[in-house]
Amino acid sequence: MTDATPTTDRPELPDHLSTDAKSPFFDAKVFEHDVGIRFNGQQRMDVAEYCISEGWIKVPVGKKVDRKGQPLLIKLKGTVEAFYL
Repeated sequence: MTDATPTTDRPELPDHLSTDAKSPFFDAKVFEHDVGIRFNGQQRMDVAEYCISEGWIKVPVGKKVDRKGQPLLIKLKGTVEAFYL
């Protein structure tokens, strides 16, 4: 007999997701699990926001911050895939 570990139900990954808690696209239930992003075939670990249907991600620009101390983000367009790690 094998020891079965309880599986946790993961919420479906949304089309648009942000890591900023102030954003309307932030979903805390999704971030209870590790989320991975594949952009143009390469896994990215620095994605702050994504939209699968529109095909873009937002990533920080080095260590630059705006006047409120938030990282400056640039939008990159391409093929976006989101998955749980």
